[in-house]
Amino acid sequence: MWEIWCKAIGTKAYNDNRRADWVAMVRTGWVLFHYKVVLEQKPYNVEVCKDIKVPQKGPLNTEGAILGGILGGVIGNQFGKGNGKEAATGVGALTGAILGGQNKGPRNYTTQRQCQIETRYKETEREIYSHSTVKFYHEGQRIVLKFHK
Repeated sequence: MWEIWCKAIGTKAYNDNRRADWVAMVRTGWVLFHYKVVLEQKPYNVEVCKDIKVPQKGPLNTEGAILGGILGGVIGNQFGKGNGKEAATGVGALTGAILGGQNKGPRNYTTQRQCQIETRYKETEREIYSHSTVKFYHEGQRIVLKFHK
């Protein structure tokens, strides 16, 4: 058998045929199996809750609305002539009432719990076969063949 291998790889390594066969086998070729790591992501849902502060609307400031309306009407009355004066007075009174009616005092807050569903991923790694490589020598040249699944 060593005569065939030696023709492919060169000279006989030992005079003893058994030892020469082993050297020829090692020199002749080998197969390598290649693996790669694959990352898998599996989705799962989680309910996430948090407490947030929400401002409370206070009662309307009635006195401020009345005073703002009067003051806005007086200021608006200073502009325009004829129907324009009436319109300016009305707009001024309305704007003053809105601004004066807002609650300017400190606000009260309540705490509300808000929850939502979030998707998260559990990652696992696993090793899978990628390809094989066969390496051997033929007529003194190194040959490499790659095989895919």
